[in-house]
Amino acid sequence: MFLLHRLIAHNETMVTGMRHGFILVIVLVFAVGCGQQSETRELSLAHFLSTGHVLNDGMFTPLSHQLERLSEGKLTVRQYPAGALNSSAPAQYSILLSGVSDIALVVPAYTADLFPKTDLISFPGVCKTAIECAEALQRARLVLEEEYEAKVLGLWSNDAPILLTRDKPVRALEDMHGLKIRVSTRSAIPFIEALGASAIMQSGTVLHQSLTTGVIDGVAVSPSGIEAFQLHEPTNYLTTWLPLSGLPFALLMNQEVYEALSLEEQGWIDEVADHSFSMAGAEAFDRSGADGLRMAREAGVHFIDLSEGEKRRFNEAIAPIHDARLSQRVGNITVAEILGLFSAEQ
Repeated sequence: MFLLHRLIAHNETMVTGMRHGFILVIVLVFAVGCGQQSETRELSLAHFLSTGHVLNDGMFTPLSHQLERLSEGKLTVRQYPAGALNSSAPAQYSILLSGVSDIALVVPAYTADLFPKTDLISFPGVCKTAIECAEALQRARLVLEEEYEAKVLGLWSNDAPILLTRDKPVRALEDMHGLKIRVSTRSAIPFIEALGASAIMQSGTVLHQSLTTGVIDGVAVSPSGIEAFQLHEPTNYLTTWLPLSGLPFALLMNQEVYEALSLEEQGWIDEVADHSFSMAGAEAFDRSGADGLRMAREAGVHFIDLSEGEKRRFNEAIAPIHDARLSQRVGNITVAEILGLFSAEQ
């Protein structure tokens, strides 16, 4: 009987030990698994541009490299270019909010109802070069960021648009009459129509075909668009000035994804997404714009510089719309007040 009790006690001890050992193994496996998961994190970056676009080398790839360097490989970025996650440029903000992508390139003007303050960088007279426009956006950034339900990593612009036409040169205000001109943002439509033309919006991917086939007569586009969409091919005339300003761009991060990162990881993101990051986007457009103009010249496109007198006539034609908009409210602020934030003289 004594031996039976000893045997039972021994077996219970073995079972208890095995149970404790099993629990210890589970805890260790869980701990190791968690440690492995926390060692690296890959963020997805969605955009609708080609892999050869100037922003790839100017912003997206440097963002990935800098984060990888700062984090010693713990935080990386994987690009999904050319619309791999969604090919619609206006849909990029929605796929960001829904969590399809962690980071996304957004053109605020394509959904100007959501970002009316940012879209005002296109307002006539604000800026001409990509650098000037990006600096203006940075001056107003605290106010503009309120429009986004996301972490703003970068906010920049391209150059003010020029006018490309296929058949009709534009040397005077009268030459605009009756032309069908593609614009990048709805806010430009009333100004183009005040010049006597019809304004329509189209995706950048169809501009070459639309200009070639005569669906449109001309394109109001930043010089960088020449290189991006090979617009020097269907273009015969290039008017170097229009009374409009730059087109805004934003690189955004899903807010919940950002907040789920550790403080150290957030610090890496914040360090990379500084003022110089936004300016890198403007500098990339500046380089691309110069290349686009060179391509047009080499292709034999005829360049037209409007006289100062004609520029005044263009400005006088849009003045009633320009002045009427200044008092309009955009949320809790007027258009004039936002333009004041953009100004270097504030």
